[in-house]
Amino acid sequence: MFLSVFDMFKVGVGPSSSHTMGPMVAAARFLDLMRASPFEFHGLRASLHGSLAFTGIGHATDRATILGLAGFLPDTYDANKAEAVLDSIRTTGKVHPDGLRELLFDPHEDLRFDFGPNLPGHSNGMILMATDAQGDVTLQETYYSIGGGFVMSEAELAAGADTDEGTPVPYPFKSAAEMLQMATTSGKSISEMKRANEISRGCAESFAKGAARIWEVMNACIERGLSTDGILPGGLGVKRRAKSIHESLLAERGMNLNAPHTINDWMSAYAMAVNEENAAGGQVVTAPTNGAAGVMPSVIRYWLDHVPGATPSRIDEFLLTAAAIGGLVKFNASISGAEAGCQAEVGSAAAMAAAGLCAVMGGTPEQVENAAEIALEHHLGMTCDPVKGLVQVPCIERNGLGAIKAVSAASLALRGNGEHFVPLDSVIETMRQTGQDMHERYKETSLGGLAVNVPNC
Repeated sequence: MFLSVFDMFKVGVGPSSSHTMGPMVAAARFLDLMRASPFEFHGLRASLHGSLAFTGIGHATDRATILGLAGFLPDTYDANKAEAVLDSIRTTGKVHPDGLRELLFDPHEDLRFDFGPNLPGHSNGMILMATDAQGDVTLQETYYSIGGGFVMSEAELAAGADTDEGTPVPYPFKSAAEMLQMATTSGKSISEMKRANEISRGCAESFAKGAARIWEVMNACIERGLSTDGILPGGLGVKRRAKSIHESLLAERGMNLNAPHTINDWMSAYAMAVNEENAAGGQVVTAPTNGAAGVMPSVIRYWLDHVPGATPSRIDEFLLTAAAIGGLVKFNASISGAEAGCQAEVGSAAAMAAAGLCAVMGGTPEQVENAAEIALEHHLGMTCDPVKGLVQVPCIERNGLGAIKAVSAASLALRGNGEHFVPLDSVIETMRQTGQDMHERYKETSLGGLAVNVPNC
């Protein structure tokens, strides 16, 4: 099993990796099918199903689908250009993606929200269709957005083609137990094994450049969030708070006003800055999802800004270790809120961040695995219940608390010798089972939990 660092950490656009990035990627894939087809197409249609329908407006799924069919991609997204293209599409009822003729697509008529039963493969399903001059469907494909910006066609999902089984890598661990055994046998750290796997599929230079860009985008997102205030879009009237919290923390420096727990406010400010940017549709990095995108950057900034001896030169070690843990969770359970609730998103992010922090602070592989286990264990059962389908309440604060749990988990693990009662593999399996048993209303549909118990209009 191989899942690259650059699969786990993808540069994209908010507010949701599964509901925004995924549909945009699916639309791009469908355009590629059309370009390769011998048919002549005249129009497009799309239907959104399951969670993509129930929370699609709040998660900007409609907008992402429209822009995806116009040729936009998450990693090269230009917000200003997108606004102009959207206005044109709504006015003309047409899209003109590169390599294809101008196509009829009226969002009011050709984009449908289907609130019936989920499609059989996954709760995040969508059907894309291309039509001929008479309006008959001549090409159709079903896609599933399975979390973290990952997209699979109906055939790929049926075949179980969720991970890359290409050229063998040096350390192909599929479980935490295998990972620890390989670390013992090889004498390498988790990040060293993961780095060897990455380089076996590419080269050291390209990996270094890619890892540097991941952190550059993460940190830029923090900085934008810390310097921007105002009201978040969507109708809830949620105020951005990261800027004011950060300013008050800066003002208190040197005034002997800080209690020891104030460090939690720094972590929350970093995390909330990212998720406020995500909620506003800004550029973020999936870590492993958009909804949980603030945890990892927050913990890295905490380490760099507040822990003596921290150095940016080791950020790639942090990312490699975190990606190794994230890959285990994705392969053996889920990182999708629509599949398993927020335990799969913020829980996974906290486990990844705890492992990365533990590693750069000198933890052994056993301590790293313990840190991830502690963090994930104490997110078990967490529901995904965004108010009004927006990635704002409770998502923004939840990332701050996830970061705090991650740091606490790493600290506890470093206080021990790596021996512990519950293995990470057992917690991952428990999370999978819990997600399977969780009622659909608590899995990103906004049909239960806070979403129905908080006034949202």
